[in-house]
Amino acid sequence: MQTTRLYKLRELGIPDKEFKILDRLIRKPNGIIFLTGPTGSGKTTTLYSCLSEINTEQNKIITIEDPVEYQMPGIIQIQVNPQIGLTFANGLRSMLRHDPDIMMVGEVRDHETAEIAIQVALTGHLVFSTLHTNDASGGVTRLIDMGVEPYLVSSTVQCFIAQRLLRKICPHCKRPSEEAFRKHAEIIGEWMKSSGDTDKPMIYQGKGCDHCHGTGYHGREAIYEFLQITPEIRELIMQKAQAELIAQKAVAQGMVPLAQAGWLKVKQGLTTPEEVIRVTRQEM
Repeated sequence: MQTTRLYKLRELGIPDKEFKILDRLIRKPNGIIFLTGPTGSGKTTTLYSCLSEINTEQNKIITIEDPVEYQMPGIIQIQVNPQIGLTFANGLRSMLRHDPDIMMVGEVRDHETAEIAIQVALTGHLVFSTLHTNDASGGVTRLIDMGVEPYLVSSTVQCFIAQRLLRKICPHCKRPSEEAFRKHAEIIGEWMKSSGDTDKPMIYQGKGCDHCHGTGYHGREAIYEFLQITPEIRELIMQKAQAELIAQKAVAQGMVPLAQAGWLKVKQGLTTPEEVIRVTRQEM
């Protein structure tokens, strides 16, 4: 994945189950979809792909961003400018005067922006935005910590999607590596158990070559964690449950955690265990 071009949604590498969820949610008439993750995790690229998918003559789309990273034909894009008082919150208010169907807010950073985004969703608009959290369930507690009432979170948010970018193994120097398996045998065993794997997979690494400047990696691949707001998750939000409890319930309902999504990429020979550990911050 590069960030210099607009990707079609199908090009993002989202697994089929999660792709169907996202494809359904972006066609809803209202609600909020949050992408979560640190800076540089590909959130904006995914948001642009979502908007591009629903960018039709029937949909009026307006964005407010900091900065505008990609010009999209047919979409009104506004860049925040605090020097003249154009913040995310003020921009959201002004966007409403243009009567949009769909709005994208580059990031929800504070209570004021969160409250306005939620009110916008409640009045029949579809809203896309991002949050800085480590995982999908952390998005719930982040909003509540901002001062948003749990009932507003549970009634407006459709999905929290955590995202990371993994470095891909260089195809020019890719080799099977028994050493990589032995080095991370314990955590690989945990991943296999969680995934229900019984057969030991082949683990690959990049040896390092001129094509990858000796790194063993070339290009990037995204992994995702989808937290849908089901009735059971909604109830936990109303109870102000801890993020860990929300995540446990979501996994029981079929959510694939980021580390497991990364393990799938390892099994496909696309990346290494070290890379999954690095981006999901699991102990080695």
